[in-house]
Amino acid sequence: MTKNRKSPFHAGFVAIVGRPNVGKSTLLNRILGEHVAIVSPRPQTTRTRILGVHNVAGAQLAFFDTPGLHRAKGVLNRRMVETALQTLSEVDAVLMLVEAGTGPDGRVEIGEATRWAIEEVRRSGKPAILGVSKMDRAPRPTLLPVIAAYKDLHAWTEIVPFSGLTGENVDRLVEAIAAHLPESDAPLFPPDVLTDQAERQLAAEYVREQVMLLTRQEIPYAAAVTVEEFDESERREGGGLVRISAVISVERESQKAIVIGKGGAMLKAIGTGARKQLERLLGCKVFLSLVVKVDERWSESDATIRRLGL
Repeated sequence: MTKNRKSPFHAGFVAIVGRPNVGKSTLLNRILGEHVAIVSPRPQTTRTRILGVHNVAGAQLAFFDTPGLHRAKGVLNRRMVETALQTLSEVDAVLMLVEAGTGPDGRVEIGEATRWAIEEVRRSGKPAILGVSKMDRAPRPTLLPVIAAYKDLHAWTEIVPFSGLTGENVDRLVEAIAAHLPESDAPLFPPDVLTDQAERQLAAEYVREQVMLLTRQEIPYAAAVTVEEFDESERREGGGLVRISAVISVERESQKAIVIGKGGAMLKAIGTGARKQLERLLGCKVFLSLVVKVDERWSESDATIRRLGL
């Protein structure tokens, strides 16, 4: 009788890519069980590469949430797309997301930008899983036409429909990805590592998330957030207080007025929403001070974009 051989351990980096607003950050948060990537209905919410580490039996998956792939115009958008494309060259596998659902006539329309994104995935030469996102929004009979429309556009290792919002089939998706990661003698990260986002960075992102959720459509793309103070001197194990001061930068005086709101009401709502998220993250009380300033055309300035870490 032969002894049972231990199954090999798999570990590797995975790029989550796709068109803007396809559900990449929602999926990462669902997998990790934590709010490490901000989410809003606006395209291009994610501006930088975000690491999220997930451990399952026999595998460790290090996901990179990336900005949406699109034909970029403007300095900031080009920087975001460059980040996503560079990530493709640095990972062991790719998870390409497309949306479930068909048009009113039952056809699946695959736009030129999506085909370009798939071509970039093909050029990377990495094993690629196709995730059909937002299956909770689409009638089940429409899933098969979507799979059929995409299956011949690339040699996908697997095609898995799922819902990042409800969690349906996400475990199956993770299993499919893990199976295509390299064998490894050990995990890439210690078991307690969740993300590369420092608490200071997350504070800035939580504020920006509230700006995107609460202000008019013209504001989100023009807003950036910088944390100028992150004072933990009064923080204690299991409680205490963290004092955070942040600046919300916009590009025009009219945008500043919208972010502040009548009598400061909008800025107060932004601060309240961000503070609640931060208190959950940090496990203590948070004093959050916000100011708004105008930095004209910051999104077109290489120097400013670098200063903001984008």
